[in-house]
Amino acid sequence: MRTVVTIGNFDGVHLGHAGLVRRARLLAGEGGRVVAMTFEPHPAAVLRPEGAPPQIVPFARRVELLRSCGADVVEAMDPRAGVLGCSAEDFVRGVVEKYAPAAFVEGPDFHFGKRRAGNVRVLAELGRAMGFEVDVVTPVEATLSDGTIVSVSSSLVRWLVSNGRVGDAAAALGRAFDLFGEVVPGDRLGRRVGFPTANVRWGGQHLLPADGVYAGSAMLPTGEQVAAMINVGTRPTVSGADRRVEAHLLRNAAAWSPLPGLPEYGWPIVLRFERWLRDQVRFSGVPALVEQLGRDRQRVRSGC
Repeated sequence: MRTVVTIGNFDGVHLGHAGLVRRARLLAGEGGRVVAMTFEPHPAAVLRPEGAPPQIVPFARRVELLRSCGADVVEAMDPRAGVLGCSAEDFVRGVVEKYAPAAFVEGPDFHFGKRRAGNVRVLAELGRAMGFEVDVVTPVEATLSDGTIVSVSSSLVRWLVSNGRVGDAAAALGRAFDLFGEVVPGDRLGRRVGFPTANVRWGGQHLLPADGVYAGSAMLPTGEQVAAMINVGTRPTVSGADRRVEAHLLRNAAAWSPLPGLPEYGWPIVLRFERWLRDQVRFSGVPALVEQLGRDRQRVRSGC
């Protein structure tokens, strides 16, 4: 079986990552096998935990996305297992012994082995000695809303999301930015003022958008997708202190529970951030806040 390998962190599985996997799929051919090797956790979480970047997507979602791009096998490499201490040659030799690849597909900035000593030139040299080819894929570019043309990368996606530019993040990801979480109890203020919300607990390492109000949608456990008005922040009008993510689901249901028979709390939810609406603002009081929420909800419904 002709096997093609691509290696990377693949966090977010953005358009550049998708391009690598699809190129590998093309080179593997019909009946071939594409192996995507990715680190879990991120190597930085081991080498310098205080500087480890937040995850764009959870690992299970990363696997799903890589498979949807054409990967047959997704191997999680644990950086705590000593792999980061391997020389570039020993690292590649281990991959060759396991998968016998006909080719590697990588981007031009690919580095591997101890102290990142290996690069695509070194990989090509090893390929000549070990019997595999190396295909280097040109970085993918995306056009942002301000007309800027940028090379797509995970660091770019993180910067865009953390600055609230979720529409531009979608241009780099090839899809809307998703937040995966669980519905947990809140203070129930929203339902008392006519805007019941799902209070969402997210994984501590998950990337979070900038504080503000967003238009988006929510994927419910049944697979139903509904429009949502999403708030990220500390809720300054009601003297909030902790940073929260709350989603007001736009469904025609009188009761809070969005699905018949669903528990009030404890169920998974995926929030999709599609458009930034406004900054987080401290209003003069709850009545002023409720008026603004009404305008926000209308913008979500109308797509404005």
